Amino acid sequence: MSSTDSSPPLAALKQRPIKTFVLRAGRMGPGQARAMQELGPRFILPYRPERLDAPEAFGRAAPLILEIGFGMGDATAAIALARAQDNFLCCEVHAPGVGALLKRCGEQGIANIRILQHDAVQVLDHMLGEDSLDGVHIFFPDPWHKARHHKRRLIQGPFVQRLARHIKPGGYLHLATDWQPYAEQMLEVISAEPLLQNTAEGYAPKPDYRPLTKFENRGLQLGHGVWDLVFLRKQGR
Repeated sequence: MSSTDSSPPLAALKQRPIKTFVLRAGRMGPGQARAMQELGPRFILPYRPERLDAPEAFGRAAPLILEIGFGMGDATAAIALARAQDNFLCCEVHAPGVGALLKRCGEQGIANIRILQHDAVQVLDHMLGEDSLDGVHIFFPDPWHKARHHKRRLIQGPFVQRLARHIKPGGYLHLATDWQPYAEQMLEVISAEPLLQNTAEGYAPKPDYRPLTKFENRGLQLGHGVWDLVFLRKQGR
């Protein structure tokens, strides 16, 4: 390697931290931008490397559900409306998606959502303690179809172990994907985590609270499958 080569050493590449997102370009529409300006101060929490006081952030004490990567927020808004008794802490870095969810919160009078526009790994590590979550939702994460990109998939052993420690005993982890090879990997990886227990023999029936998105409905009409996985955090250690 020449003295002018600025490529990172191999050891540094191997130690790159897990990230729960890939930042993609996108423009916000005027409604989304207005929602960011008007509703952002109420619903968006600043990322701080310190423990989150969830009752203070939501204005009440209630079961806390973490959602990682909510896209444009369709399912998130519907679930929050259907489960008004729960608090939903939602991580998404894509600004148009954040704006879209804020717009829905304003239009539909949703009050039990708070948004962190930040990487969920750092949120878990610095803002949420172990045994602090009643549930985790990860719906349709990027499947990274090409074999050489599989290492970028979110659902890997170290990340699942991290999630499991943050879920309370008796709490749950719910994932969904429309890509069968990724579903198979998810099932294998999560089944290997000793803190978690499957609620089904393999894949779970779709829980009633998870709505079908427009994209999902279109896929089902074309004969595409969708796979849900629901695991519980075991009691005890």
